[in-house]
Amino acid sequence: MALFHSNFYSDVLGMQSSADVILPDRPDPARKMPTLYLLHGLSDDHTIWQRRTSIERYASKYYLAIVMPNGHRSFYTDMKSGRAYFTYISEELPNLMETFFPLSGERSERFIAGLSMGGYGAFKIAINLPGRYAAGAALSAVFNVNRREQSPEFKAIFGDGVSGTPDDMYASVDKLIAETPEEKLPKLYQFCGTEDHLYGDNQEFREYSAKAGLPIEYSEGSGGHSWDVWDEQIKHVLEWLPLCTEAKRTTAIG
Repeated sequence: MALFHSNFYSDVLGMQSSADVILPDRPDPARKMPTLYLLHGLSDDHTIWQRRTSIERYASKYYLAIVMPNGHRSFYTDMKSGRAYFTYISEELPNLMETFFPLSGERSERFIAGLSMGGYGAFKIAINLPGRYAAGAALSAVFNVNRREQSPEFKAIFGDGVSGTPDDMYASVDKLIAETPEEKLPKLYQFCGTEDHLYGDNQEFREYSAKAGLPIEYSEGSGGHSWDVWDEQIKHVLEWLPLCTEAKRTTAIG
């Protein structure tokens, strides 16, 4: 695999930003690459997936690009007192990456995933923008931000409340089901460890989504909010992605 460290100016954020990009070693000049946007958690940055997992080695089995952007501590939200990270990650970043690299701009070949804060961001983007993303995966995600919006940091991000907004995952599920034909729903995968402190949140969101009629492939297993769990799960996410047969061919050398 090839690894690129990219630094560029974001018009949406009004500042320089960064993303690490993994690409197949032998790209096909006749075919643009499907792309997974992979989001980090609250205390990390865009380098963490490479430092704590074997994501590059796992991705070598697929004809797939992986873009890992820096979302800072934004909850991938258009912040009430801050910058517009939802717009940046979901719209500007793919447009830039598809300009810089030979990445597909087709909805069917654009995916998003993340852990913890990044799991929230991945599902929020996939569920609110089903016309742009074919699949989203959330690992150990924060789903109910209403329970965490009392701190000054959360007030800067979410303001006085998220109910009924795109930041409210429950309202977003209702809106998706009401407005999107079944055949155009994004493919969704959710995982949480049974010892994770967010396990209860994940159970509640899973049950709510099921009652609303939103199909989510759900999985759980032993483990907490930890990298040993996510290292194992990201392998499953890569295999689960709706890639065509050609994209699942082995590209590793040796």
